[in-house]
Amino acid sequence: MPELGRPGAPAELSARVVAWQRQHGRHELPWQQTRDPYRVWLSEIMLQQTQVTTVRAYYARFLERFPDIAALAAAPLDEVLSAWAGLGYYSRARNLHACAQAVMSHHGGRFPNNAAELETLPGIGRSTAAAIAAFCFDERAAILDGNVKRVLTRALGFGDDLASATNERALWDRAQALLPPSATDMPAYTQGLMDLGATVCSTRKPDCLLCPLSEICIARGEGRPEAYPVKTRKLKRGAREQWWLWLVAPDGAVWLQQRPAKGVWAGLWTLPLFDSEDALLDALTALGVHQACEPQPVVRHVLTHFDWTLHPRRVPLNDRADATRLAAVLGGGQWVGTEALRAIALPAPLRKLLV
Repeated sequence: MPELGRPGAPAELSARVVAWQRQHGRHELPWQQTRDPYRVWLSEIMLQQTQVTTVRAYYARFLERFPDIAALAAAPLDEVLSAWAGLGYYSRARNLHACAQAVMSHHGGRFPNNAAELETLPGIGRSTAAAIAAFCFDERAAILDGNVKRVLTRALGFGDDLASATNERALWDRAQALLPPSATDMPAYTQGLMDLGATVCSTRKPDCLLCPLSEICIARGEGRPEAYPVKTRKLKRGAREQWWLWLVAPDGAVWLQQRPAKGVWAGLWTLPLFDSEDALLDALTALGVHQACEPQPVVRHVLTHFDWTLHPRRVPLNDRADATRLAAVLGGGQWVGTEALRAIALPAPLRKLLV
């Protein structure tokens, strides 16, 4: 089997990827039909931690609401978070908004045309910057997202532990050395690596017979592609259980609180949260509310770091309680009417419950 370490092999790898992408890669994705940095950037941010099938619908709706960088920068953050609700990882939406404002204020409304400057913008890391630069400006810059790491570590037989920053930098160096010599091939090469990782070189049971790199892939030659990439540090998952207080006024308004600027659901609006049902009942007593709680079906929400079990307790009130008193006892918040609920930025499981 040919070795990737031999002279000429890097050019062979890039040529194989480019040829495969042009014939067999994905060409129907909506963000592929443009070299507009705004649209490419938006797709790259949305595709972080989110499947293509989910992103398609959000991408179209988001562009309808914010058709260009100026519209996004001018919009209130609450409106951006509302459009993002359901995609998860809400720090992406906050960074998206901050980046749009930075492009408007520091770059005259135009994205920088190189990866180094793009990387200085909020929420744009090295791989995302390289993808924008490659797709929009033909820059020879390597990407290294999860899919591409899997393709390259297998092709190269790169078995060093990527939990180490030193090894991660070494893989970046190898990725840069594999770039095609012609800048005009960069969009096809970058997209090709992404497509291979998403459709052929899967985490389990990769379809090596369909891979253009099968003849030069070291992992396939070893007969153990699933052994790559190597990353020993495992994410420790936790569990959290809390109770939601769902106060409903006679006119249908709901008492909501805005989450802090950092942490889970940062900046979104939610029902008041309690660590126990007793604490929730104590708050009702302090408010002088004696109506019975109506238990609702348990909500189980899976996040990256923990599984969240939420117990909604609905309390229909006889009158709209005084907002000042509610805020004092519950730690802030406001009444939100039924029409406003449709526009306010709610976490996906709460939107499903309330709207």
